[in-house]
Amino acid sequence: MKLPNPGLRSALIKKAITITPQTSILNAIEVIQKYRIGRLVVIDKKFSPIAIITEKDIIRSLYPLDSKPLGSLRVQDLMSKGLITAKKSDSIYHCAKLMKQYDISSLVILRDDESMEGIVTKTDLIFNFLIQQSEQIKISQIMTDKVVTVSTGDSLFIVESILINNKISRVPVMRNQKLVGIITYRDFIPARIPNRLGTFTDTNELRDVWYSHIPSQFNVNQLNYTLTFRAEDIMSKNPVTIEPTDDISLAALVMYRYGISGIPVVKAGRLVGIVTKSDIVSALAKEA
Repeated sequence: MKLPNPGLRSALIKKAITITPQTSILNAIEVIQKYRIGRLVVIDKKFSPIAIITEKDIIRSLYPLDSKPLGSLRVQDLMSKGLITAKKSDSIYHCAKLMKQYDISSLVILRDDESMEGIVTKTDLIFNFLIQQSEQIKISQIMTDKVVTVSTGDSLFIVESILINNKISRVPVMRNQKLVGIITYRDFIPARIPNRLGTFTDTNELRDVWYSHIPSQFNVNQLNYTLTFRAEDIMSKNPVTIEPTDDISLAALVMYRYGISGIPVVKAGRLVGIVTKSDIVSALAKEA
């Protein structure tokens, strides 16, 4: 999938929204929601980038496995350590390879003097791919065909544990074997802030369910009094879909237009896979 201009052009590098390590998590959430972004760059006193904090980091902070109140948490308590960076002179193939290698969705871009130029995300690489790609590639060639799903009646707690334990960022929601919605980490924030799940729950019970790929019905029944939210309460309904025979450029266009990172793949009305920005970036990384 060779692109005619694989350089990291200035137009792809966006200005980063920054925050300090001492900022409260509640304030960080407000910034993320205000700008509808998935991450913030953490800077030190010299305005140098030192870390990134993402929506996923924040959602995990709302899980009550410790006794630390949400209001007391700071960005420094949750930010991802070991900042991965790239240079402005690097190619998009190199950036894609770094994202795939470290399983990350963004890179801080540095100038030659090590100061911060900005940030590049998977979305930026997808947009660049969209305007340059010429080779025809079918969705079926890059999609994930083993899809983890949840049901509309599953609790928010179960959905969250499935996302964490399967290391995925979105999960299709099914009703009677039909796709009716999709849930991402962003969907959890409104439900989590006013009512932290399990605030009055025994942490050992929570831990048993949290670290199980398929939580047992026995443990779930013990936690019924905490499971006030269901998948259908927070899911995005009637998600946009794509077919396995469609071209990868259509997936890139839909993702960019709707501001989404993954699309369920359906055939004859049946869910057969899912294609994500990571899949497209992985295809780019093969050219590095």
